[in-house]
Amino acid sequence: MSELRQMMGRAAQAGRVDWIGLRPGRRADVVAVDAVRVTEAGLEGDRARAGKRAVSLVQAEHLAAIGGYLGRGPVAAADLRRNLVVSGLNLLAYRDREIGIGAEVVLRLRGPCAPCSRMEETFGHGGYAAVRGHGGMVAEVVRTGTIRRGDAVVLRPAP
Repeated sequence: MSELRQMMGRAAQAGRVDWIGLRPGRRADVVAVDAVRVTEAGLEGDRARAGKRAVSLVQAEHLAAIGGYLGRGPVAAADLRRNLVVSGLNLLAYRDREIGIGAEVVLRLRGPCAPCSRMEETFGHGGYAAVRGHGGMVAEVVRTGTIRRGDAVVLRPAP
């Protein structure tokens, strides 16, 4: 394995689940919870379906970046309509890799979670552009279980 490949496969530290949100319907308000059961179809109570987009995640560090592009402080996690806000781990660096959350759950990060046109409704003029590149990742469920706010998020070893 090359030195570059080895470096790309390492995380400096474990991350942490800072926030959990459920989207019960297409345009319904996001509901924040402290814990949630994860099934193959995603988070119980969320409108997602099984597959590569079952769970959406965003880095907590990006909330401030998006707010900065809008000329204000950090945006609220619920405004982005993602399921999980994770801090301390660069999710974007680990596309197609698995992360473990807490003692049970394993997700495979599949790709960027692009903003939708609702970002203009939520944040106003320029909202869509502010979220581009900072919208987080989508993931498929590899192993089910329960996620709790405060759980560790760790990069799993490459196969």
